Amino acid sequence: MRILLIFFIYLCGLLPVNAAKLAIIIDDIGYRLTDEAALTLPPNITLSVLPHTPLGQKLANDGHQKGHEIMLHLPMQALNGKTLGPGGLTNDMSEEQIKQQLQAAFNSIPFAKGANNHMGSLLTQMDDPMLWVMQSLKQQQLFFVDSVTTRYTKASDTANQLGVPLLRRHVFLDNDVSQRGLEKQFNQIIERTKQQGKLVAIAHPYPETIQFLRANLSRLEANGIVLVQTSQLFDDINIATTSQANPTATLK
Repeated sequence: MRILLIFFIYLCGLLPVNAAKLAIIIDDIGYRLTDEAALTLPPNITLSVLPHTPLGQKLANDGHQKGHEIMLHLPMQALNGKTLGPGGLTNDMSEEQIKQQLQAAFNSIPFAKGANNHMGSLLTQMDDPMLWVMQSLKQQQLFFVDSVTTRYTKASDTANQLGVPLLRRHVFLDNDVSQRGLEKQFNQIIERTKQQGKLVAIAHPYPETIQFLRANLSRLEANGIVLVQTSQLFDDINIATTSQANPTATLK
């Protein structure tokens, strides 16, 4: 009951401005039937959905209907050569190809308000491709969350140059899905959120992760932390929803 009350107060804009805010993004959604379990989490959990996946459009629609904020989980080329899957951006693409691929990816995921990179340890280090991505996001008033898959990422510099709202991932919750591993990372999330005031954590729709979050999200309130949708970590900006219910929205 107390959690519901705090959620209501936050929606009414009455939450103290100095409250610590945490955004949790569940990404890699779209391929597995088990990904649907992410929709059982509270609506302030953000869902980031892979483009052109068998379940992506349905889960984005269903998640939106349940109140979740939707993002595009955009595949970008990695240094390790892993297969990107459909909709991936690679270093041999021209400006036109990258922008068309990005357009098609957003068209496949309705209600997306922003994007974060799937892999991308190579592409996020490259000036021109990141410039073209940010130009497209800027045009549509969308935000970007850098998953920080490399310390040499140039996403922040490029986004700042163009005025694209950008956040950086601080903690991965579930690189280790053992109870001990999840507990260690969740404690780090709590402590860093209290220290920093705002924090972005990324997790995945693993059964162990979903079960852990269901059992432990209530601990945030006891630590003075409010779970918010990702766009609520930005201050006073206009975030558009590019595709809404229309899957033919375009990016130029």
